[in-house]
Amino acid sequence: MADEIVNVNEFQVLARQALPKMYYDFYAGGAEDEHTLKKNVQEFQRIILLPRVLVDVSSIALSSNILGYTISAPIMIAPTALHKLAHPEGELATARAAAACNTIMTLSFSASCSVEEVAASCDAVRFFQLYVYKRRDIAVNLVQRAEKSGYKAIVLTADTPRLGRREADIKNKLIVPQLKNLEGLMSIEVVSDTGSNLEAYANETMDPSLCWRDIAWLKSITNLPILIKGILTREDAIEAMEVGAAGIIVSNHGARQLDYTPATISVLEEVVQAVGRRVPVLLDGGVRRGTDVFKALALGAQAVLVGRPVIYGLAAKGEAGVRKVMHMLKDELELTMALAGCPSVKDISRSHVRTDRDRLQSML
Repeated sequence: MADEIVNVNEFQVLARQALPKMYYDFYAGGAEDEHTLKKNVQEFQRIILLPRVLVDVSSIALSSNILGYTISAPIMIAPTALHKLAHPEGELATARAAAACNTIMTLSFSASCSVEEVAASCDAVRFFQLYVYKRRDIAVNLVQRAEKSGYKAIVLTADTPRLGRREADIKNKLIVPQLKNLEGLMSIEVVSDTGSNLEAYANETMDPSLCWRDIAWLKSITNLPILIKGILTREDAIEAMEVGAAGIIVSNHGARQLDYTPATISVLEEVVQAVGRRVPVLLDGGVRRGTDVFKALALGAQAVLVGRPVIYGLAAKGEAGVRKVMHMLKDELELTMALAGCPSVKDISRSHVRTDRDRLQSML
């Protein structure tokens, strides 16, 4: 069929057709000049694969283990906000798709569906992503609800003392609905005559004083492991180890916070080397192909998280669209592994890729 979807990127076209401009721009846009938004994808394309031949690849093993939980492939679902803007079933559809694909979904703090609704939708391993507000009781409430509802880890977003300048949202005068998880706790209504309602709300509520010593406080209110999301430097990776993080997510918030930060794939190896395999290092940002997943694994990531493609699949075709996105990436990774001579995820190594840094060093 001429209209058959053959890769993940094609879902973005369908999502753009399906969504009101305000909502599409909210999902697709980045901060300011969107330099980092472009680089997140482009830097993957600069990494060259170095396949091995005459390897027995008659059987390919993709299963991976994250914090003791086995998933079908090292491809997880990243936390993204307000799925009901993309599809009426919202995060419930995404959660069912994640369960069907035997992978881990991280539910966003800013979800359209509550922690409890998503937990009741299907039986699966899932994590909960947390922002810390000036009102610390909000974090306590949500973390305890997540733990009670069976979530297996807390993902602390560490790169948002204030909201990045997302110019498309400002132009569109974005208005977001009440966050389901905050019902009965606080309102998100903010008086703002100009710009983005989301920006005004976030800058009024986010706690800019949040710092490394607060990880001890967060650990005191939960028994769940805490992953820190938003790490881009060796220095912060070391700090995360020192405060007892159970994992690190190399992330620039989908290029929605500070523009001109590095593409995540370009700093992954630096973070992995700083951590020294003591805890899992995950990556999000720019993953659009199975070859991208392979490259991240070769540079030391234990798994990747996928954000926008999941939203685009949801907008285009609901739960089936999310499943299709995840299956496409998994199938592409399996083919890449076979063609690169890697029978299992554990066989993927640094020697399977060549980066710009490698090429530079070879000329010295």
